[in-house]
Amino acid sequence: MMHWTFILATEAVETTVKEGGLFDFDATLPLMAVQFVILVALLNAVFYKPLGKAIDERADYIRKNIADARERKQKTQNLAQQLELELRDARRKSQDVIAAAQAEAQKVADAKIKEAQQEVQAEREKAAQEIEAQKAEAFGSLEGEVEALSNQILNKLLGAELVNK
Repeated sequence: MMHWTFILATEAVETTVKEGGLFDFDATLPLMAVQFVILVALLNAVFYKPLGKAIDERADYIRKNIADARERKQKTQNLAQQLELELRDARRKSQDVIAAAQAEAQKVADAKIKEAQQEVQAEREKAAQEIEAQKAEAFGSLEGEVEALSNQILNKLLGAELVNK
């Protein structure tokens, strides 16, 4: 079988050589070139120009969106910086308010403590005076009793000596 393929291939080569070689440069070559140019122009007009236009519009749309996004990003960063500054200012003010409130609370607490200490001191002095008054009263009543008991003891001792003498 291999033998027959070689024979057919040689016969085909021999017929092409007799007719003008591998390439035949008659009127078909320029006709094919003109058909190719017409096909390229037709494809360009029908498919590639609308596609190119759509691609260009899409590229413009993307460029515009990127520019808008950059602008919005810049505005956002500026706004974030401004808000950060406002936040720092608000924190500082709130710390000042807290410090002032703590100082005021400390003053009020000190005043209440001082007032309570004065009340305690006054109560202590009043209690001390009452104790002194009760002590003096107790000494006064005890003196009378001591004197009466002393007299009774003396009477018993002296009365017994008077009776013994």
